[in-house]
Amino acid sequence: MTLLFLKGLAFGFLLAATVGPMWVLCFRRTVAFGALTGFASGMGIAAADGLYGAVAAFGLTLISVFLLEHGFWIGLGGGGFLVYLGLRTLASRPQLDGVTAKPGSLAAAFLSTFGLTLANPPTILAFAAIFAGLGLAAHADYRLAAAIVAGVFLGSAAWQLILAVGAGALRGRVGPRVLRAINVVSGFAILGFAAWQLARLLR
Repeated sequence: MTLLFLKGLAFGFLLAATVGPMWVLCFRRTVAFGALTGFASGMGIAAADGLYGAVAAFGLTLISVFLLEHGFWIGLGGGGFLVYLGLRTLASRPQLDGVTAKPGSLAAAFLSTFGLTLANPPTILAFAAIFAGLGLAAHADYRLAAAIVAGVFLGSAAWQLILAVGAGALRGRVGPRVLRAINVVSGFAILGFAAWQLARLLR
């Protein structure tokens, strides 16, 4: 059980550390609004990773089939929202980005990344393949399944904490020009990921 937990921990950490639209979004939010907002955003990703991991590990067939059958529309909605986020990031003004996040925005930060991460149903297939490679099948002991899912969640959360602390250290040390550059790079990166996701869906 310990070995499976450690494998899940490593997988969750590496999955979260891979640069993607959510990585860019969390980094930008952390620099703009602080480590707490960035960490809340990251925990939305970790929670979604844990949920998809649970679906794959516990063999929740009905859920996985539903998500995969409606994957086109779910992915289309996620891609559309990424386009919105990218454009909003490009248009945002650096002088306002340094303002402390308003109360209640932590929940919004969490829910937005949670929803966007779930908007990629084929991720279940990746989890299923990885879990099979780790020696965990859907019919395995539930304790083993729980151990690896907990590892995935904690590994992802660990990376989100590192990213939030690291990017948060930059806050207050950069001026409006650097913040604007971060917005531009982040905005185009998010739009690029959105274009890739939409093109993959329509292909």
